[in-house]
Amino acid sequence: MERYGGSAINQQTILSHPVGLFVLFFTEMWERFSYYGMRALLVIFLTAELLDGGWAWSREDALGLYGTYTMLVYFSPILGGFLADRLIGHRNSVALGALIMTLGHASMAMETHLGLYLGIGLLVAGNGFFKPNITSIISEIYKGHTEKKDGAYTIFYMGVNAGAFLGIMLCGYIGEKVGWSYGFGLAGIFMFFGMLQFWFAQKIFGRIGLSPKQKALYQAEEAAEEIVEEKAEEKVSMSVQRDRLIVIGIFAFFTIFFWAAFEQAGGSMTIFARDYTDRILEGTAANTFKIVDTLLTIGPLVVITWVLFKLFSKLFAHYPLSNIALGTSFLIIWGIVLWKVQREWSADNTEVPATWFGILNSFYIITFAPLFSKIWDSKYNPPGSVKFGIGLILLGVGFGALAYGSTAIPQGAETAAVSMVWLILAYLFHTLGELCLSPVGLSYVSKLAPAGLIGFMFGIWYIAIGMGNKLAGSIGGLIDKISAAYSLSSFFLIFTLIPFAAGIIMIALTPLIKRLMHGVE
Repeated sequence: MERYGGSAINQQTILSHPVGLFVLFFTEMWERFSYYGMRALLVIFLTAELLDGGWAWSREDALGLYGTYTMLVYFSPILGGFLADRLIGHRNSVALGALIMTLGHASMAMETHLGLYLGIGLLVAGNGFFKPNITSIISEIYKGHTEKKDGAYTIFYMGVNAGAFLGIMLCGYIGEKVGWSYGFGLAGIFMFFGMLQFWFAQKIFGRIGLSPKQKALYQAEEAAEEIVEEKAEEKVSMSVQRDRLIVIGIFAFFTIFFWAAFEQAGGSMTIFARDYTDRILEGTAANTFKIVDTLLTIGPLVVITWVLFKLFSKLFAHYPLSNIALGTSFLIIWGIVLWKVQREWSADNTEVPATWFGILNSFYIITFAPLFSKIWDSKYNPPGSVKFGIGLILLGVGFGALAYGSTAIPQGAETAAVSMVWLILAYLFHTLGELCLSPVGLSYVSKLAPAGLIGFMFGIWYIAIGMGNKLAGSIGGLIDKISAAYSLSSFFLIFTLIPFAAGIIMIALTPLIKRLMHGVE
């Protein structure tokens, strides 16, 4: 039997992976529920008319704040990773970050300027403690099993997108249909449940993620193990470590281009959905949408609930409080989902919420992640640089669909009613690209970074994502100016050509990158 990191209980498996991965799966799921639920609402809330309860900000100002917020969310992990490595440990950092983010969502629910900026500040700080350290724990669980890391991070990424799916769907729906405060507040409730679930089950990780002070208590007991590990580390020369860090730098650089385009989902693509897409449905089209929406709403939740029961069967006897917190959160989710479905079927008119399209990304992730995980674990697993290149190219193809779909929109038009099919196709290709790049990137950082710098290097990785997010907001804020000077199609064409070119270059760099990795697969 393979020996994974963590306690004896963590040697039990679900889907051929240790059960601790799924504790992290659900913790991350609720964190992403809160983040994407809030992200889905922010720009729409800020740009909505005063009569609709919004603040009537300009698109440029709203997207500017959106870009700054998402940039800082990914900049803060470098400090959180450093503090975890040196002082408080990865596990304490995850719990602390979850608590701070819960307070941030509560602040945003007040719908005041003070509440908005205080909430954003708390969300940024909390994410800094949470984000790099939960991925560091995964890396430690799979120490000595690098061949399974790509699959593990892909499953973990399914949890990320399960949370995003539920957050966008429910926070977005409630925010648009019921009230903005309810949408922002709901995000915080499930962040709190995620914190409890993690806190009460953390002993499953054994000594993984403890603070340096806590680890010192076991120093004598672990002395022999440390000597073995130090000898293993000595075999990796400084020039080899330098080359591997260069590879992380190359991947991080191309990641900027990916997220600068991909994060239009929370900005210009949401505006496109609200102002340029035909969302009013009648008759057969309305009924068809209700059926599809019901299946999209309930289907993935059934799959995630199945994973929940698998986890319960392994862990309830050992960590009942953790499972009770997790089970309670799912009972609430099921109640809200069934209320939403009933409310939509009883409505006379069907207007697709602008935030609804955001769930497509998460739905596609949940659908295709198991397939990609199997491919990465098979003999057909391509090199990391090829995966990155394919991901960038697929992203460009998705924006090509939007560029083509918006060709009939007149220059400078502020509203239109194009078919929903273009957004549906765009999110499909974006998701396939994301599966090729994002979880694989996390896996390669964990493989290539020296053990003592793992939290810090994840922080560097998230800085690259943050830079991409800031560019997404800055370029997305130019949507009105570019549409007026050229066309909306030209705006989306920018995000078609740049990722496509970056993908070709990335694939061409494969021989160089393989040499610099010195045997890491």
